[in-house]
Amino acid sequence: MEEQQRRALRRGRARLVAALRVEPLWEPLEQRGLFTRPMLEELQSAGSRGEQARQLIIDLETRGKQAFPAFLSILRDTGQGDLAEMLIQECKSRPVLPQLPDLLPVELELREEKQHKKEVLIMTCPCQVYEMKADPCGHCLILNNVNFSRDSGLSTREGSDIDCEKLERRFKALRFTVLTQRDLKAQEMVLELQKLSRQDHSALDCCIVVILSHGCQTSHVQFPGGVYGTDGKPIPIEKIVNYFNGSNCPSLRGKPKLFFIQACGGEQRDQGFVVDCDSPKDEAPRGSLESDATPFQVPLGNVDEPDAIACLPTPGDILVSYSTFPGFVSWREKSSGSWYVGILDSVLERYAHSEDLLDMLVRVARAVSGKGRYKQIPGCFNFLRKKFFFACD
Repeated sequence: MEEQQRRALRRGRARLVAALRVEPLWEPLEQRGLFTRPMLEELQSAGSRGEQARQLIIDLETRGKQAFPAFLSILRDTGQGDLAEMLIQECKSRPVLPQLPDLLPVELELREEKQHKKEVLIMTCPCQVYEMKADPCGHCLILNNVNFSRDSGLSTREGSDIDCEKLERRFKALRFTVLTQRDLKAQEMVLELQKLSRQDHSALDCCIVVILSHGCQTSHVQFPGGVYGTDGKPIPIEKIVNYFNGSNCPSLRGKPKLFFIQACGGEQRDQGFVVDCDSPKDEAPRGSLESDATPFQVPLGNVDEPDAIACLPTPGDILVSYSTFPGFVSWREKSSGSWYVGILDSVLERYAHSEDLLDMLVRVARAVSGKGRYKQIPGCFNFLRKKFFFACD
């Protein structure tokens, strides 16, 4: 789909959500090959008519070069020609350049650091830090997939329950309301994520999603990788994040949305390289090592055209932390859980009261990268606009 067509769908989304009659569209959308029957059933499960319309417009951007003209034709055929004309006009209009706000100076003060006995600059402007005054701070959803169906070909993720228990305790201590769901199929995972995104977060300051599962590579625009339900069906991380963006979850606009993914980004094993600096010494694994890897497979049959990929609205106030670099495996020990979650838990326990999240994730990356014969390096995709500090008692 061309960029001006995507832009037209985004600009016209509010009117489409308000006025689009979705019921007459399902059959022609399937007949024209824009959506498969399972895709349409998922759209129909999105909730109210308006919610179905919103998700349809978002997903339409992923359906290839012919999706936009075919959608216009279907609108006309179903007596909704006024909406088709609106989209055509939006397609012709020029993009509006955002206006930059007036920049205000950041107030700084000099403070003496007791430990290092030297002067450092400390930013004191409150507009630079996310507010975390609500109690609880927000919801935390943990999806923990351990046992997979025999048909999926995926192994049992021994040690994952240990990870889950660590994160439950940690985020409860950080004043989050924690809900854990275990062994969900892909559609059940989607429903839990949609249920959370549709809640009213107006009185809360943050939202956290944790996913512990097998993973794989997927095509993407902004957030790589996917995670598996227990039935072996993948869900793109990009789709998961999209449920919580400003368009789909208005009550979280401007608030931090954090995603922690313990799953493989692929199947490559990183043996590392020789260094002569201060990298941590190699550690012998304490138990039986497993990875959460599954191969990246190109789907067979009638697939989308090369440009048929999701293009999300600007994902402001979102951070996605991955246990491993895209394309590589993520290691987990049966007796003690995964490297990533174990170290993340330890770092949060020690530093959450004094350091912001990005500084702590650097600590996690450094510690994880020094473990084991095969190497692993966590990373994150950061779209936060401010510093994030957990609220600690």
